[in-house]
Amino acid sequence: MRQFFLSLLGSIIGFFIAMFLGLIFIVAIGAALIGAANNDDSDSAGPLVLTMDLRSGMLDHGGENSIFGDSSQSVVTNVRALNRAKNDDNVKGVFIRANSWGMSSAKAEELRLGLLDFRTSGKFVIAYAQGFEGTSLSSYMSVSAADEIWLQDTTGFSIAGYRAEIEFLGGVFEKYDVKPEFIQFHEYKNAVNTYTKKALTAPHREAMTALLQSLMDTSVQHIAHDRELSEDNILAFLNDAPHSAEAAKEAGYIDTLGHYADARDYVRKKAGGDQVKFKKLSDYGYGTDTGPVIAFIGGQGAVVNGTSDNGSNPFSNKLSMGGDTISEAFIKASKDDKVKAIVFRVSSPGGSPSASDQIWDSVNKAKAAGKPVVVSMGQYAASGGYYVAANADKIVAMPTTITGSIGVYGGKIAIGDALGNFGHNVEAITIGGEYGAAHSPFEPWNQANKEAYRRSLEDIYVDFTTRVSDGRGLSIERVREIAKGRVWTGAQAKEIGLVDELGGIMKAIEVAKELAEIDEKTRVRIKKYPRDLTPGEQLEQLFNVTADAGASLEDLRILTQSAEFKTLMQARATLNQTETQLRAQLPNIK
Repeated sequence: MRQFFLSLLGSIIGFFIAMFLGLIFIVAIGAALIGAANNDDSDSAGPLVLTMDLRSGMLDHGGENSIFGDSSQSVVTNVRALNRAKNDDNVKGVFIRANSWGMSSAKAEELRLGLLDFRTSGKFVIAYAQGFEGTSLSSYMSVSAADEIWLQDTTGFSIAGYRAEIEFLGGVFEKYDVKPEFIQFHEYKNAVNTYTKKALTAPHREAMTALLQSLMDTSVQHIAHDRELSEDNILAFLNDAPHSAEAAKEAGYIDTLGHYADARDYVRKKAGGDQVKFKKLSDYGYGTDTGPVIAFIGGQGAVVNGTSDNGSNPFSNKLSMGGDTISEAFIKASKDDKVKAIVFRVSSPGGSPSASDQIWDSVNKAKAAGKPVVVSMGQYAASGGYYVAANADKIVAMPTTITGSIGVYGGKIAIGDALGNFGHNVEAITIGGEYGAAHSPFEPWNQANKEAYRRSLEDIYVDFTTRVSDGRGLSIERVREIAKGRVWTGAQAKEIGLVDELGGIMKAIEVAKELAEIDEKTRVRIKKYPRDLTPGEQLEQLFNVTADAGASLEDLRILTQSAEFKTLMQARATLNQTETQLRAQLPNIK
């Protein structure tokens, strides 16, 4: 009898859960259909003003096939949409809500390029800011190419430059008898300094100062060009920050002071009056072209073994570049006779050495199959993010992309003595080789284990630098001279041979067409690998189970205990432990 009621209860609850999932599925399908309708050209009849809100977060690429139908913003999608819109007679202009506090320099720079390209059509770009309260230049640089910039008159103009804040825990660990034990190849691979040092080392300071100066130089040059101001005047203005809205207007950084409602009315009148419709740029989309096919493969976030996480889960913002996912995408694109070239978009700080090498190998195989490969670097392509790009036919980066970090590090934090201060003790018994204790957090390395671990890291470093030497056509001596774990901006990387061209996604497509011997005026079809999942597939991936109206109690237990199901009520905050030896520590630049 007890089993009967348990089975009955399982079936009843399973039925309601199936109904719940079914409802979500129906909502998702409906939303997707609405989104598709909103992207249809028929909806674009009459004058259109495309809108872009930079105040919210923005992916590097992807996000246009959301399970709930509301397209997420991404740099690549927005830039390609702007390129499409410049040739659409219905589109009269673009209206932007500016970011008040800051964004990554490379994202700001690439959006700026997209706006400059759009303006070649003679259409207008108006930007509105409710203050430039952050000190980073990137928030302003992202809209400096607009025809007109509006600013709310009661807000401030605080842009001043770039600042990197680096945290050091060496003193804290020393105080509590915590022993950080790390090995780095080499002195510029400064991720370990956070744990082992109390302050900046000379190489760390040198690299970070040069990086920030390059970001500053590039940003000032762009703003000077866009606003027809001298670089010296801009630097003097920044040194005297903050400024009032009135002062910013007087100095030529702002065109009009006013409120958002006034700016929107102004844009509507400029575009043609009351019949004008406003449409989000991400919903406008980049359309579908016919013609020769160029494959687009995207990887963003940490490089990990297994599958990618592209952020399509609405309850998680985790992004990762999975070795299996990217490798399979290259294999499929290589076997497609219609694909003439591949553009590989990378925005990653690195991660797993084995996954990085897996992706490197897939790039190599695509080239062997006769498919030219062009890498387009986004916000960063550092450490493992550079490894995966090293053997591409051409590498294109933004001047402010953070790249390089050709190096490796590894180690552990030994807390046994610290715990012993509180009476906590751990005893260990080892059967087999003494290297079994190498990763233990409770005891420091002995000399033999330290040397063995060092050799394993050195093997990775030798592989990494050899891959770069072969892929970039540089001598191994030259690679090791510019490697040592040092990060570079895209502009610096071009000077030392790590990057071929400066530009964004559209430049990478242009280079791919050239390598594939496609006429520069010929429009191409960009085909994504892997393809976007359908709403149904996203639901199945989201919950990791298939709902069945006749679910048993065991099925119900599995479902309700899955992390994905619990995120319906709260955001999942799990952290998957992955290999990170080929990961760059990117500074918090403000």
